[in-house]
Amino acid sequence: MTLQTTLPWESRLLTLAHEALEHLTTPPVATLDSNLLKRAYETCEAVTRQHSRTFYLASGLLPKDKRQAARALYAFCRVSDDIVDRSLHDGRLDELNAWRTRSLSAHPSDADLVAVAWADSRARFGIPTRYAEQLLDGVASDLTKSRYQTFDELAAYAYGVASTVGLMAMHIIGFRGPEAVPYAIKLGVALQLTNILRDVGEDWRNGRLYLPQEDLERFGLTEADIAAGKVTPTWRKFMRFQIERVRRLYAESWPGIAMLDADGRFAIAAADLYEAILEDIEAHDYDVFTRRAHLGAWGKLRRLPAIWLKTQALEDVTVWYE
Repeated sequence: MTLQTTLPWESRLLTLAHEALEHLTTPPVATLDSNLLKRAYETCEAVTRQHSRTFYLASGLLPKDKRQAARALYAFCRVSDDIVDRSLHDGRLDELNAWRTRSLSAHPSDADLVAVAWADSRARFGIPTRYAEQLLDGVASDLTKSRYQTFDELAAYAYGVASTVGLMAMHIIGFRGPEAVPYAIKLGVALQLTNILRDVGEDWRNGRLYLPQEDLERFGLTEADIAAGKVTPTWRKFMRFQIERVRRLYAESWPGIAMLDADGRFAIAAADLYEAILEDIEAHDYDVFTRRAHLGAWGKLRRLPAIWLKTQALEDVTVWYE
């Protein structure tokens, strides 16, 4: 099976991803006090449990060492996001830059427990530092950019804040080779677009509109329509188009699961739980203005057996990217 690049945005994002692999720099494994490491990873576990039940559930499907590293990755991302999204002062860029220095240090302060766990995880699993830098660059863009003219621009943003997470997670889980990269990119873009569709109303109230301007214009929608927050026939058509594109990306990313180490496939395949948010949006008539689409605990649990069976059907095939 051959996967070919047909869209410019895919080529650009592949270039970014391979740049990180070609300039692989990871810190050496430091000898850290076992009690310190234990507290550091427990902190990351608590952060994950508090902020993302879905990621906490999915990462719980991994072996212990990979589970700890996955939650350290989540905590690193959570702290990065919170500096931009939750801080109210004007010094957010300075704070983010300070966090960049601390979080990418090979020898962070013992008092900075998330940075300690993250440094240990990066070293143990050979996570390219450049991916973490790209994520921080993507997060920082929220401080200066609140509109996206084209889908290509939005895909680049999604790469920075989401695909990089998948690429780092891939190093934790283990993967066959560079042919897995395009699938991780697509999955990250799909996950971030799901977030964007779910959070249209919330983002608008925070002064942001991630929906591509060219798509809004194509369907005859304006920012005034977003501000009005009404579900109209035009809005339904627009959302059906967006959801179809996201589902296509999820489907195209699926073959990459077979390129991961077997003990991590189920955890990554649990991204299907996130795809179910699209179903909830549809079930509530595309109202993303007055409610936040979600999947409850029972909804997640009842989907896991089908996801597990789906991963069992995967074959260990080599898929080359040209």
